[in-house]
Amino acid sequence: MKYLYLTISSIIVAYLVVIIFVYFYQRNLLYHPTENNYQDDKVQFNYDEIFIKVDEEIKLKSWLIKKDFVKYKTLVVFHGNAGHLSNRIYKLNELYKLDINILLISWRGFSGNNGSPTEQNLYRDAEAAIKWLKEQKVRNNQIILYGESLGSGVAVEIGKRNKYNSIILESPFTSIENSAKIYYPYLPVRLLLKDRYDSISKIKMIDYPVLIMHGKKDDVVPFSMGKELYEKANSPKHSYFTSDDDHMMEFNSELLNKIKDFIQKY
Repeated sequence: MKYLYLTISSIIVAYLVVIIFVYFYQRNLLYHPTENNYQDDKVQFNYDEIFIKVDEEIKLKSWLIKKDFVKYKTLVVFHGNAGHLSNRIYKLNELYKLDINILLISWRGFSGNNGSPTEQNLYRDAEAAIKWLKEQKVRNNQIILYGESLGSGVAVEIGKRNKYNSIILESPFTSIENSAKIYYPYLPVRLLLKDRYDSISKIKMIDYPVLIMHGKKDDVVPFSMGKELYEKANSPKHSYFTSDDDHMMEFNSELLNKIKDFIQKY
């Protein structure tokens, strides 16, 4: 009986230690600024490196591909939870071919920026990017929000605050809570989470065109989440669902044409 008591006590203590660790370390599990993918891609576009001021301490390193703010719409790209700006070169090499301006920002704590990423801080960073565009006389109806993975949660939040031209979500999730339940089914994630990015409860607040892109072989964010967001979204809505893509979608001619047609339509 004593042995059983000690065993149960040890299990409880170990479980509590795991919970405490996850609670205090969770943002290190969610944000990975030093992860480096696609580092060998060569730049095939012209861009300016600019710094967007959030406050006196935070200035976001960003890449601006400017063709004509008056003639073309501007795609504001909110990247995912890992890597730096150069990890998106493969994507920009293709998007550059479209008749659009592109502003790719890096979050605080990423790409050498000061600060620490949190849900609210990323919203502040995104709003600073929108403010900067408005200072360049770019109107809301000329702005297309583009959210990649974690950035989709930022795009949805920013997208519900004001009306923009349209919004594109690549490999989006429904919420961090739903995602965490997949990776940590044994933990009370609802009670532990600091950052939630609850896109599934916000998507219906967006009343302008939405394009959702997701690959069925995504082993990071289940394809079912992108599909659920699409089903919850208001019309007009469009989808690009593929059988072969994983989390990092291939920017081939088919995907590029889908984005091109979507942008031209609205």
